[in-house]
Amino acid sequence: MKRLFIKYGLLLLLVLLPLSLSAQKEVRKNIRKGNKEYNQQRYSEATAFYENAVKGNPSSKEANFNLGNTLYKQKEWDKSVEQYNHFISLEQENPAEASAGWHNIGNAMLQKKELEKSMEAYKMALRLNPEDEETRYNLAVVQKMIKDQEQQDQGEGEQEQQQQEQQQNNDQQNQSPQNQQDQEKKAEQSEQPEQMSRDNARQLLQAIEQDEQQTQEKVQQIKAQEREEQAENNRRNNKNW
Repeated sequence: MKRLFIKYGLLLLLVLLPLSLSAQKEVRKNIRKGNKEYNQQRYSEATAFYENAVKGNPSSKEANFNLGNTLYKQKEWDKSVEQYNHFISLEQENPAEASAGWHNIGNAMLQKKELEKSMEAYKMALRLNPEDEETRYNLAVVQKMIKDQEQQDQGEGEQEQQQQEQQQNNDQQNQSPQNQQDQEKKAEQSEQPEQMSRDNARQLLQAIEQDEQQTQEKVQQIKAQEREEQAENNRRNNKNW
C-alpha cells in the first residue's frame, strides 16, 4: 500500500492562506499526531487525528490520503476508497501522487474480491505513473486471478454438464423390470383404442348384415303372402265365372 506524507511547499501554503494561522497550526498538529499513531500501528487513534485535520481543512491532501490509509488498515474498504477518491479529486498537480491514490483503491477492491474494479484502478495508476513497478506487479497478479477464475468457472460448468449427462445415462440403464413392464403396458394401452375401433366396426358390420338378412326375409314373406292373396282372388273370380 502506498504511503504518502505530503511536504507542504509554496503552492500548498498559498491554498492555506485563507485559513487563520492558528487553524493551520492545529491542522498540522493533528496530522503529525496522526502520523505518529499510524507508525505505531494505533490506527483507531490515528483516524481520530486525521479526521480532526480534515475538519480543520477539508482541502488537505495529506490528511485525506492518510485518513484513507488508516481506514484501509482497519478493513473499512468502502470508506477508505471514498477518502482516496476525495484525495484524487484534490490532487490535480502531481500525477505520481494521484497514482498512489489509485493504487490504494486497487488494493481495497482486491480485498473486497472485486477483481475487475481492482484491475481498472491499477490501470489508472499506471496511466498516471507508468514507471511504478509495484502497481505493475499488482496488476499482473489480479489479471492472473481473473483468468484463473474464468477457467475455474468454465471447468465447473463443463463438469456439471457431464454429471447431468452421466446421471441421465444411469437412470436409463438402471430401469427396474417393473418399470419396463409398466412401459410395455403403456405401449399396449396406447394401441387399444385402435383395436377397439376395429372390433366395433366388425360388430357394426355384422349387425348391418343381420338386419339386411332379416329385411330380405320379411320382403320375401310379404311377396309370398301377396302371391297367395292374388291366387285366392283368382280362384274366387273363377268361381264367379
